[in-house]
Amino acid sequence: MQVQNPSVAVVILNYNGRNFLEKFLPSVVASTYANIHIYVADNASTDDSRAWTLQHFPNIKWMQLSENYGFAEGYNQALRQVDTDYYVLLNSDVEVEPGWMEPIVALMQSNEKIGICQPKLLSYAEKDIFEYAGAAGGWLDSLGYPFARGRVFDTVEKDKGQFEGNVPVFWASGAAFFVKRKVWETVGGFDGYLFAHQEEIDLCWRAQLAGFEVYYCSASRVYHVGGGTLNKSNPRKTYLNFRNSLILLAKNLPAGQAFVKVFDRLVLDGVFGVKLFLSGKLKDVWAIIMAHFGFYKWLFTVRNKSPFVRKKIQELQGVVNQSIVWAYFIKGKKTFSEIVHKK
Repeated sequence: MQVQNPSVAVVILNYNGRNFLEKFLPSVVASTYANIHIYVADNASTDDSRAWTLQHFPNIKWMQLSENYGFAEGYNQALRQVDTDYYVLLNSDVEVEPGWMEPIVALMQSNEKIGICQPKLLSYAEKDIFEYAGAAGGWLDSLGYPFARGRVFDTVEKDKGQFEGNVPVFWASGAAFFVKRKVWETVGGFDGYLFAHQEEIDLCWRAQLAGFEVYYCSASRVYHVGGGTLNKSNPRKTYLNFRNSLILLAKNLPAGQAFVKVFDRLVLDGVFGVKLFLSGKLKDVWAIIMAHFGFYKWLFTVRNKSPFVRKKIQELQGVVNQSIVWAYFIKGKKTFSEIVHKK
């Protein structure tokens, strides 16, 4: 039976982000949802984030972590200290509207199977443009490449009302990530080894395998700066994205499919590495090589420590049975509707 007026914790993970807290925390505090609790979980910042926050918002609950655990393990550590019906994992560089929370809570309350949800994610700089990190809900292609309704690779669409309504998706953006506590606990939270990037896709994948659904809710809108922690061209981000995408395939696919698709991805990574080499991006080439070694390390030494779930028979939502690399770069299909051919 669903709880009436469920408690919701908004947890903002911070690392040296005083400027973001100063700019965007007021919008979170102005949220109109009645049963809200706001936390800042600090990944051992060295700036004055804590002093500023407690001076200006003394009612906010501050959680001081002992070291920089990264996005994934940072939230694992923080949420162990939170006792609410829902968690909202919110990036520090996100501006929210006053009534952003009510539509998603109402949607998730209406269906026991909906375990995770995201709002419409728009660009803070251009508020009629979808934001790269999750747009109108995430999908996955046949080789595990993530894309989103409203964003395929570097092509980001203008919001013209083409993605309205509540619809199931494969993954929800970690920039504004609603999850029921029981779902978080059932699937074991984030995989801390991933550190940052694609950990939300992994969790959504495990949630679907466990029988839950992931949704997008257009009635809730938030505005994301993006790139606030790692710049898009940062070799560290390249390393994490390439390593983690291989781990996700190996973790969540049946063994036979995982072997084939990981091999295909390794080949495609090599092709992309050659392209980067010819472009003079040697640091990114090295990052891809090290990402492969990082994957092998996980496979042979860390795998048994990663969170898995007992798989239920359920069709996965938000998967397209084709390669978006082929569709985008060879066929020239640049938007979600051109690739998926469905609303």
